[in-house]
Amino acid sequence: MFIEHIQPLIVQHGYWAVFLVVMLESAGVPLPGETVLLLGAGYAGATGNLDIAWVIAAAAAGAIIGDNIGFWIGRTFGANLLLRYGKFIHLPEARLKLGQYLFERHGGKIVFFGRFVAFLRVLAALLAGVNKYNWGKFVFFNASGGVIWAVVMGAGAYFFGDAMHRVSGPLGIVALVIVVGGVVGAMILMRREEKKMERELADVG
Repeated sequence: MFIEHIQPLIVQHGYWAVFLVVMLESAGVPLPGETVLLLGAGYAGATGNLDIAWVIAAAAAGAIIGDNIGFWIGRTFGANLLLRYGKFIHLPEARLKLGQYLFERHGGKIVFFGRFVAFLRVLAALLAGVNKYNWGKFVFFNASGGVIWAVVMGAGAYFFGDAMHRVSGPLGIVALVIVVGGVVGAMILMRREEKKMERELADVG
Protein backbone atom coordinates (compact mmCIF):
# COMPACT_ATOMS: atom_id res chain seq x y z
CA MET A 1 0.00 0.00 0.00
CA PHE A 2 1.64 3.23 -1.19
CA ILE A 3 1.30 6.69 0.29
CA GLU A 4 -0.85 7.90 -2.61
CA HIS A 5 -3.40 5.21 -1.68
CA ILE A 6 -3.19 5.84 2.05
CA GLN A 7 -3.80 9.59 1.97
CA PRO A 8 -7.26 9.39 0.32
CA LEU A 9 -8.16 6.68 2.84
CA ILE A 10 -7.37 9.06 5.68
CA VAL A 11 -9.21 11.95 4.03
CA GLN A 12 -12.35 9.85 3.48
CA HIS A 13 -12.45 7.76 6.64
CA GLY A 14 -10.38 9.75 9.14
CA TYR A 15 -10.06 8.18 12.58
CA TRP A 16 -11.53 4.85 11.46
CA ALA A 17 -8.79 4.45 8.85
CA VAL A 18 -6.11 5.03 11.49
CA PHE A 19 -7.79 2.66 13.95
CA LEU A 20 -8.42 -0.21 11.53
CA VAL A 21 -5.04 -0.20 9.79
CA VAL A 22 -3.11 0.02 13.07
CA MET A 23 -5.30 -2.72 14.59
CA LEU A 24 -4.82 -5.09 11.66
CA GLU A 25 -1.06 -4.53 11.60
CA SER A 26 -0.87 -5.14 15.34
CA ALA A 27 -2.84 -8.37 14.94
CA GLY A 28 -0.25 -9.65 12.45
CA VAL A 29 -1.39 -8.39 9.05
CA PRO A 30 1.50 -6.71 7.16
CA LEU A 31 0.00 -3.23 6.78
CA PRO A 32 1.71 0.16 7.26
CA GLY A 33 0.10 1.06 10.58
CA GLU A 34 2.78 3.49 11.68
CA THR A 35 2.73 5.20 8.28
CA VAL A 36 -1.04 5.69 8.57
CA LEU A 37 -0.63 7.22 12.03
CA LEU A 38 2.09 9.59 10.79
CA LEU A 39 0.09 10.62 7.72
CA GLY A 40 -3.11 11.02 9.73
CA ALA A 41 -1.40 13.17 12.35
CA GLY A 42 0.43 15.19 9.69
CA TYR A 43 -2.87 15.72 7.86
CA ALA A 44 -4.44 16.93 11.11
CA GLY A 45 -1.61 19.40 11.62
CA ALA A 46 -1.57 20.67 8.05
CA THR A 47 -5.33 21.03 7.48
CA GLY A 48 -7.08 21.03 10.85
CA ASN A 49 -9.69 18.63 9.43
CA LEU A 50 -8.92 16.01 12.08
CA ASP A 51 -8.48 16.43 15.83
CA ILE A 52 -5.00 15.21 16.78
CA ALA A 53 -6.25 13.94 20.14
CA TRP A 54 -8.67 11.59 18.38
CA VAL A 55 -6.02 10.51 15.85
CA ILE A 56 -3.73 9.53 18.75
CA ALA A 57 -6.61 7.83 20.59
CA ALA A 58 -7.57 5.85 17.46
CA ALA A 59 -3.98 4.68 16.96
CA ALA A 60 -3.52 3.72 20.62
CA ALA A 61 -6.83 1.82 20.71
CA GLY A 62 -6.00 0.03 17.45
CA ALA A 63 -2.56 -0.93 18.75
CA ILE A 64 -3.87 -2.30 22.05
CA ILE A 65 -6.84 -4.19 20.59
CA GLY A 66 -4.84 -5.56 17.67
CA ASP A 67 -2.01 -6.73 19.90
CA ASN A 68 -4.47 -8.55 22.15
CA ILE A 69 -5.92 -10.30 19.10
CA GLY A 70 -2.39 -11.32 18.10
CA PHE A 71 -1.66 -12.47 21.65
CA TRP A 72 -4.63 -14.83 21.73
CA ILE A 73 -3.92 -16.11 18.21
CA GLY A 74 -0.41 -17.00 19.36
CA ARG A 75 -1.61 -18.58 22.59
CA THR A 76 -4.36 -20.57 20.86
CA PHE A 77 -2.50 -21.89 17.82
CA GLY A 78 1.12 -21.86 19.03
CA ALA A 79 4.44 -21.63 17.20
CA ASN A 80 3.45 -24.11 14.47
CA LEU A 81 1.06 -21.55 13.00
CA LEU A 82 3.83 -18.96 12.70
CA LEU A 83 6.31 -21.48 11.31
CA ARG A 84 3.81 -22.55 8.68
CA TYR A 85 2.34 -19.21 7.64
CA GLY A 86 4.87 -16.64 8.88
CA LYS A 87 6.37 -16.19 5.42
CA PHE A 88 3.06 -14.75 4.22
CA ILE A 89 3.30 -11.90 6.75
CA HIS A 90 7.02 -11.25 6.21
CA LEU A 91 8.07 -13.41 9.16
CA PRO A 92 10.45 -16.04 7.78
CA GLU A 93 11.76 -18.70 10.12
CA ALA A 94 15.04 -16.85 10.77
CA ARG A 95 13.24 -13.70 11.89
CA LEU A 96 10.78 -15.73 13.96
CA LYS A 97 13.63 -17.46 15.77
CA LEU A 98 15.25 -14.09 16.41
CA GLY A 99 12.01 -12.81 17.91
CA GLN A 100 11.63 -15.90 20.11
CA TYR A 101 15.21 -15.56 21.32
CA LEU A 102 14.72 -11.89 22.19
CA PHE A 103 11.41 -12.56 23.91
CA GLU A 104 12.83 -15.35 26.05
CA ARG A 105 15.63 -13.01 27.16
CA HIS A 106 13.70 -9.79 27.62
CA GLY A 107 9.98 -10.62 27.96
CA GLY A 108 8.07 -7.49 28.92
CA LYS A 109 10.68 -5.18 27.39
CA ILE A 110 9.98 -6.72 23.99
CA VAL A 111 6.23 -6.16 24.45
CA PHE A 112 6.82 -2.51 25.39
CA PHE A 113 9.64 -1.50 23.04
CA GLY A 114 8.47 -3.79 20.23
CA ARG A 115 5.88 -1.15 19.40
CA PHE A 116 8.72 1.12 18.23
CA VAL A 117 10.61 -1.48 16.11
CA ALA A 118 9.17 -2.42 12.72
CA PHE A 119 9.60 -6.21 12.68
CA LEU A 120 8.78 -6.58 16.39
CA ARG A 121 5.60 -4.53 16.05
CA VAL A 122 3.97 -7.40 14.15
CA LEU A 123 5.72 -10.17 16.07
CA ALA A 124 5.75 -9.21 19.76
CA ALA A 125 2.11 -9.96 20.60
CA LEU A 126 2.11 -13.26 18.71
CA LEU A 127 5.31 -14.33 20.49
CA ALA A 128 3.90 -13.35 23.87
CA GLY A 129 0.96 -15.66 23.22
CA VAL A 130 3.12 -18.48 21.87
CA ASN A 131 5.35 -18.29 24.96
CA LYS A 132 2.30 -18.31 27.30
CA TYR A 133 3.32 -14.95 28.74
CA ASN A 134 1.16 -13.76 31.64
CA TRP A 135 -1.77 -11.90 30.10
CA GLY A 136 -1.99 -9.31 32.89
CA LYS A 137 1.66 -8.35 32.43
CA PHE A 138 1.18 -8.36 28.68
CA VAL A 139 -1.73 -5.92 28.92
CA PHE A 140 0.28 -3.59 31.16
CA PHE A 141 3.39 -3.46 28.96
CA ASN A 142 1.36 -3.47 25.76
CA ALA A 143 -0.99 -0.67 26.76
CA SER A 144 1.89 1.44 28.07
CA GLY A 145 3.88 0.99 24.88
CA GLY A 146 0.85 1.54 22.64
CA VAL A 147 -0.16 4.81 24.28
CA ILE A 148 3.38 6.23 24.40
CA TRP A 149 4.02 5.18 20.78
CA ALA A 150 0.81 6.84 19.59
CA VAL A 151 1.51 10.05 21.53
CA VAL A 152 5.16 10.36 20.46
CA MET A 153 4.63 9.51 16.79
CA GLY A 154 1.31 11.29 16.48
CA ALA A 155 2.39 14.50 18.20
CA GLY A 156 5.66 14.61 16.25
CA ALA A 157 3.90 14.23 12.89
CA TYR A 158 1.19 16.71 13.91
CA PHE A 159 3.63 19.49 14.80
CA PHE A 160 5.63 18.79 11.64
CA GLY A 161 2.46 19.02 9.53
CA ASP A 162 1.49 22.24 11.26
CA ALA A 163 4.97 23.70 10.68
CA MET A 164 4.94 22.72 7.00
CA HIS A 165 1.53 24.39 6.68
CA ARG A 166 2.92 27.64 8.10
CA VAL A 167 6.35 27.61 6.46
CA SER A 168 6.77 27.52 2.69
CA GLY A 169 9.59 28.08 0.26
CA PRO A 170 13.23 26.99 0.67
CA LEU A 171 13.00 26.77 4.48
CA GLY A 172 10.09 24.36 4.24
CA ILE A 173 11.96 22.21 1.72
CA VAL A 174 15.01 22.11 4.00
CA ALA A 175 12.82 21.05 6.93
CA LEU A 176 11.26 18.28 4.84
CA VAL A 177 14.68 17.01 3.72
CA ILE A 178 15.91 16.96 7.33
CA VAL A 179 12.88 14.99 8.55
CA VAL A 180 12.96 12.50 5.66
CA GLY A 181 16.71 12.06 6.12
CA GLY A 182 16.20 11.43 9.82
CA VAL A 183 13.54 8.79 9.16
CA VAL A 184 15.68 7.01 6.55
CA GLY A 185 18.70 7.13 8.88
CA ALA A 186 16.66 5.67 11.74
CA MET A 187 15.45 2.84 9.49
CA ILE A 188 19.01 2.03 8.44
CA LEU A 189 20.18 1.99 12.06
CA MET A 190 17.30 -0.28 13.10
CA ARG A 191 18.09 -2.69 10.27
CA ARG A 192 21.75 -2.77 11.33
CA GLU A 193 20.72 -3.55 14.89
CA GLU A 194 18.46 -6.30 13.62
CA LYS A 195 21.38 -7.80 11.66
CA LYS A 196 23.51 -7.72 14.82
CA MET A 197 20.79 -9.56 16.72
CA GLU A 198 20.51 -12.12 13.93
CA ARG A 199 24.27 -12.75 14.14
CA GLU A 200 23.99 -13.05 17.93
CA LEU A 201 21.22 -15.59 17.49
CA ALA A 202 23.35 -17.55 14.99
CA ASP A 203 26.24 -17.62 17.48
CA VAL A 204 23.95 -18.85 20.27
CA GLY A 205 22.21 -21.40 18.07
